[in-house]
Amino acid sequence: MFSKEELDNIRKKEEEWLKICEGWKERKEMFKTYSGFPIKRLYTPLDVKDINYLEDVGFPGMPPYTRGIYPTMYRGRFWTIREVCGYGTPEDTNQRLKYLIEHGETGLNIVFDYPTHNGYDSDNPDFEDEVGYGGVPVDTLLDMETILDGIPIERMSTSLINSPFVAQSIFSMYLAVAEKRGLDFRNLYGTNQNDFLMWAVFCSSSNVIPPRPLHKLTVDVVEYCTNHVPKWHPISFAGYNYRETGINAVQELGLVFANAIACIEEMLERGYKVDQFAPRLSFFLSAHNDFFEEIAKYRAARRIWYKIMKERFKAENPASYTFRFHVQTAGSTLTAQQPLNNIVRTAYQALAAVLGGAQSLHTNSYDEAICLPTAQAVLVALRTQHILQEETNVTSTVDPLGGSYYIEYLTKEIEKRVFEYLETIDAMGGLISAVEKGWVHSEVSKAMIERQKAVEKGELKIVGVNCYQTEEEIPVEVFRPNPMAAEAQKEKLRKIKMERNNEKVKETLDELRKACEKNENVVYPTFKAVKAYATIQEISTVFREVYGIWTRPLIF
Repeated sequence: MFSKEELDNIRKKEEEWLKICEGWKERKEMFKTYSGFPIKRLYTPLDVKDINYLEDVGFPGMPPYTRGIYPTMYRGRFWTIREVCGYGTPEDTNQRLKYLIEHGETGLNIVFDYPTHNGYDSDNPDFEDEVGYGGVPVDTLLDMETILDGIPIERMSTSLINSPFVAQSIFSMYLAVAEKRGLDFRNLYGTNQNDFLMWAVFCSSSNVIPPRPLHKLTVDVVEYCTNHVPKWHPISFAGYNYRETGINAVQELGLVFANAIACIEEMLERGYKVDQFAPRLSFFLSAHNDFFEEIAKYRAARRIWYKIMKERFKAENPASYTFRFHVQTAGSTLTAQQPLNNIVRTAYQALAAVLGGAQSLHTNSYDEAICLPTAQAVLVALRTQHILQEETNVTSTVDPLGGSYYIEYLTKEIEKRVFEYLETIDAMGGLISAVEKGWVHSEVSKAMIERQKAVEKGELKIVGVNCYQTEEEIPVEVFRPNPMAAEAQKEKLRKIKMERNNEKVKETLDELRKACEKNENVVYPTFKAVKAYATIQEISTVFREVYGIWTRPLIF
């Protein structure tokens, strides 16, 4: 981008400037990003001299997509505002969804409770204390019908935050509701989280099945959507959840792409062409505290994905090259101390996501380190996005930080280290082997320990926690979900089991078992089972009985 003569002149001036700097003290000996990249005092054209603009940066909507996947980005259409919602009973969640839509949400984002994610019904005595906390319980199709009652799913996209263990069941229930409304599956828009790695490594799951069959269940949904629900994103590789454990930006992207590669390879083995399904693969990333590193991460992710699809998998459809991603501001950065500070943290993180070109965004509520969000806290989170869209003018030009010497340097360095990370995983035989060997668990464990040490030593500053502490407590309303959720769900289950055709349920579950034993796609029999009002636990029990239970590696 610069001539040799220009670079030589810049180098001479830089040397003069460095001599001037010798007499100036700095706050610490070394500055670095959250991922450990050393940060120089100043970045100049010398740091990006090897970058070829057209090959490495380019134009929005054109390879390598560093500057965005759409030509006009937010000048044409804002990102989707998609706040997470799910708590109490299905009726409670339905009312909160309607509240969010009324106040300006443009996409649905439904999260399910711990028993549901793990494939247990609300009347299971081992899990009844978790019913309705951290998500909404869904035991049968009736619950999904209640959640979506009066919700315009024909014109709003829906994100279903489900584990791969129950993704077939939850997604089938959603499809069953659509079918009852007479909607064409080919016109449904939405996303299943359905991330095998998240559930095998990053979540505190109960009685999880082994990695390979768990991954198989994930890909079954991808295959089904490819054939029947072509506009739906069958999977969202959940780097956000990985990042919440303490890993850095490079590890987040490395594991996300390794997971996507494993999914693509499985679909290719099933006889599909990469361009048949790759355009609908999607991603879910964190917006953490290191402002510039996060922006560079999103830009690097688009370029990495383009190269993976173009060079590794030889995709030909331009839609396969585009990295589509949702962002959530980092819940792990929120503090119970001085909770109103979380509004500021969330706003900065949301700004990074927007400057990085996200397609949809969830902004955390300021009270989430204390409780499930109150209606007031959710409204502040919504308005944070509305202010970004309507008041800041940051959406008026595409990739406004593109060309920054620092941003372009970071983008290049993140890309380089992510590809090195992928080489490490490939050398172990791919991601599933790395999980089975406990390597991914070890990476997470080390990251957790290192982060906690940094906080305790004061190397990682957290306002209100290890610096700028105050004795004064700022009171916030503490929200608690419906304490009668478990009892209400139990009564529903009792009634459904009395009124449904139990012979039909047994028949569909037997069909599901045979599909598992024959290594067939399980979505088809699962769809039949949920329409017969089989429960989440009844379906999940089949998986556990056929595939067995996996003992996770113990890493310290």
